[in-house]
This record gives sequence, C-alpha cells and structure tokens, in this order.
Amino acid sequence: MKKSQWIAACGVLAAFGLFAGGAFAQATRTWVSGVGDDANPCSRTAPCKTFAGAISKTAAGGEINAMDPGGYGALTITKSITISGDGTMASVLVSGTNGIVVQAAASDVVILRNLHFDGIGAGINGIRFLAGGELHVENCEIRGFTQQAIDVAPSNDALVFVTNSALRNNTAGAIYIHPSASAHVSAVVDGVSMKGNGRGLRAEDGSAVAVRNTAATGNALNGFVALASSRPVDITISDSISSLNGAAGIYSGAFATVRIANTTITGNNIGLQVVGGSMISLGNNTLTGNGSNGAPTATIGRI
Repeated sequence: MKKSQWIAACGVLAAFGLFAGGAFAQATRTWVSGVGDDANPCSRTAPCKTFAGAISKTAAGGEINAMDPGGYGALTITKSITISGDGTMASVLVSGTNGIVVQAAASDVVILRNLHFDGIGAGINGIRFLAGGELHVENCEIRGFTQQAIDVAPSNDALVFVTNSALRNNTAGAIYIHPSASAHVSAVVDGVSMKGNGRGLRAEDGSAVAVRNTAATGNALNGFVALASSRPVDITISDSISSLNGAAGIYSGAFATVRIANTTITGNNIGLQVVGGSMISLGNNTLTGNGSNGAPTATIGRI
C-alpha cells in the first residue's frame, strides 16, 4: 500500500473509532452516590456524584438511579429520562435556584420518582416544567421553596401526572398550572397532600385537571383554584378534602368550570366561592363548618 493510501486509511479508522466511542459513551442506566465522582462513567461500580454529572452520560429514555442517601444537586432536563431514588433518601437540596427544570422536546417523557426536594426556605421552585410531552412526579416530597412545589408552564401541549406525593410549606403554592401562549395542559393529581403552602392547587387558562384522593389543608389562601383570563379552565375534584384554608376551600373564577364529587369542604374561611365561573356538585359532598359555606351554582344527580 502506498504511504498516502495508508495514511488515508488510518484517518478513516480513527474517525470511525471516535464516532463509535461517542455513540456508545452513553448508558441506558447510570448511577449516582454520595461518595461518587462526576469524573466517573456513572456505572454501578463507579458512580457519579450528582444528577447533573450523570445526565450527560445517560442515553435519552434511560434512567439515573441513586445508590444511597445524598443530596444530588439541581438539574436541567432536556430529553426523555427517569430520575429514581427508589429505596434511598435521594435529595435535591437547593438554595436560590430551582430544583429540577424540565425543558425537553414536545415528545419527551420525564419521570421523577421517589425523590426528596428541599428548598430550605430559599429555593425557587421544586420542579419547573417549561417544555416536554409528559411529566410524571411519583412518590416525591417537595418542601421549603419560595415559589411553587411544582410549577407547570409549558410552551407546548403536555400531560402532567402527580401521584402519591407530599407538597408542604412552599411559600407561593403547591401546584401551579399555567400553560403559556396557546398551549394546553391535561393533568391528573392523585393521592397528593398539599399542606401549609401559600395555596394548594391553582389552574389557569388552557388547563384541564382531574383531582382524586387529594388533600388541600392548612394553606394560607385557597385550597383549590380555577381562574382564567381568556381561555377555559376545568377542574374535577373527587374523593378529596379541602380544609382549614385561609381563604376558599374551592374557588371558581372567570372562564372556569369546577366539578366536585364525594369531597369534604370544612373549616375554611369560605367553603365554596364562585366569582364569574361555575361550580357543579354531584350532590354527595360534605359542606359544613366553614366561616361561610357558600354554595355550588348547580347540583346534578348521579348517572
């Protein structure tokens, strides 16, 4: 082989080697540990130290697992990923910033599972969802943030699922759903405790929320709020409780439709408050012991 041909062949092989190395550098499953190092490959035997260190080494659609208790830092997510603290006390401990920000593609699915978020009274939002196809928050605890436990403000149509989670002592509120522009959010909130926040759940323009088996208690303002400025908002609340809130247990404002079934509203400053919206009762709710009980705008029988 001529020298020039040999050099060219070596160049091709080197390029292929670099491409192959880059293509296979990301793993479908990575690991973090409180005693890890972000210089590691994030394998089980050589884990990383932070979620931010692990995500660049995790393939889209993959999973980051916590091996032991620890604070794994703030993170911005730009792809489909699962962050799991199964079997540990994996934490996101932040001050002066957001815990996890999701800014992914419109088809991406992000799952946050068994994580503890602590803003220590100075973090901004526990979880901030700005773009993505689906956000799943499962078995998480979020506390001590100056804004929201979960702030949902995507620029695209999206699905949000919050299940079996505790959201408490967040200054502005527990869950705030306010899609931007013409985006629409469909959300399911199931088995969630919202205690001692600025308010419980607030949904605005372009939101449709189903709430089940959820408690909004001891919040400074409203327990559940549906309020919009230009586009309809819809909340259905069933098998839940709204109690001991400083304002309304359930509030329906402009452009809002709220439906309540088998729900207890008690001990609030105002039980049911309707200002420009509608509130439809299935007729099997408990409304008692509020400063002022209020009333639904309509009651329908079960089908």
